[in-house]
Parts: sequence; structure tokens; C-alpha cells
Amino acid sequence: MDARAGRIYRARMALPLLLLPGLLCDARLWRDVLPPLAGLAAPRVADLTQRDSIAGMARDALAVMEDAPRFALAGLSMGGYVAFEIMRRAPARVTHLALLDTSARADAPEQTERRQALIALSRQGQFRGVTPRLLPLLLHPAQQKGPLAEEVMAMAERVGPEAFLRQQTAIMGRPDSRPLLPRIAVPTLIACGEEDALTPPALHEEMAALIPGARLRRFAGAGHLPSMEQPLAVAEAMAEWLRG
Repeated sequence: MDARAGRIYRARMALPLLLLPGLLCDARLWRDVLPPLAGLAAPRVADLTQRDSIAGMARDALAVMEDAPRFALAGLSMGGYVAFEIMRRAPARVTHLALLDTSARADAPEQTERRQALIALSRQGQFRGVTPRLLPLLLHPAQQKGPLAEEVMAMAERVGPEAFLRQQTAIMGRPDSRPLLPRIAVPTLIACGEEDALTPPALHEEMAALIPGARLRRFAGAGHLPSMEQPLAVAEAMAEWLRG
């Protein structure tokens, strides 16, 4: 088999993989995870910036995969909320499910209050002040200053204030997805950073206990964004999941 034929063969064998970013995140969230998955997955990253409801985001995400009858699905944080909606709408199309640094619960009152404060700040023209306030919740303490923190802030700037308002509105209106979990019947990876301050490991233990056969992984040295903080560990866990 020549090199070109080999590339075509691997592309045909690769499993379509739909990746769902979190709040104020774009494709950069997944960039460093993807090279180790080459040949195993054919990834596409959904744009979750255009809708102000989780249902609308799920419709946009499914449109990305309209030519793929079945696909693996991975969502981080807000992307996990969208993944739950896809599992409600099109469970037969999903072959594998990965939920990273997310929660199956609806927004708690204190979470909604914090979101509303950030929305008010953004509407006052202080959107650039939002991400520095979020950094302690997003990154491991060792990563909160330096190049990675700068990349997270740059990613938020690319998403921008209008999309931020839409995303926060969608997140506040999300349903409780815990009743869905026992019905999930595909290989499922539940994973989070050991130091995730936004969606702590206990929330992932809850999901893993409710989804039949789910595998639980924690990433040392990571907070809420392990795909950026510890990408090789995340890629290893996802490769094992995709082979399952």
C-alpha cells in the first residue's frame, strides 16, 4: 500500500468525532488533543456561539454531522450540556459519548447569580474584565499566569461579548439531565481535572454512577480545561474510549 492509499484507508477507518466547546471556547480548546488521535478519529468542532438556547446549539451541532449517520460525541463544560441534548434528540446516531468537566444538573441559584453578574459586567462594556475573573475557576493554580492563561483570554476575545451573552442565557436555561443518564447505552467516558473548581470531581462521580458502564478519569495538574492543560493525558483517555 502506497502512502496516499494508506492515508485514504486511515481516513475511511477513522470514526467521525463531533467536539463541543465550552463557554467562551472555540476550536483551540481541542487543538492539542487531536494529533494523538489521528487515524482513530475524524474530528469536527461545532460552533456553539450563535444560539441562546441549548436546544438551538444542539441543532447547529447536529447540522455539522449531517453527512455522518453515526459519530462519537465529546463535550466539555457547556459542550456537555449540548451533548445531553443531542442524546435526547438523536441517541441512535451516537456511538460513543465523552463528558468532560461538566454537570448533568441544572443551574443552581448561586450559579445563575454569578452568571447574571458577569452578564451585567459585559453589558456595561467591560467584557474584557470577564475572563480574568473566570481564570481562577478555569485553570489549575499553576497555570493561571503565563502563556496558557493568555491563550484562554485570547480564545474568549475571539468568541466575543455578544456570543458570551447568548451562551450564558442558554446555560441558565438548561434542563436537569440526570433523568437521562440511566438510558445512555454507549461507551461513555466521564473525565475532569483534579482541581476543577467549576464542576468538581464529585459531580463527575455522580454522572459515572448513573450511566451504565461509564469510565471515570481524573487528570492531575488540571482544572476546568484539561484538554488545554493536560492534552496528552486527555488524548490517551479519549483514545482508549474510542477503541471501546
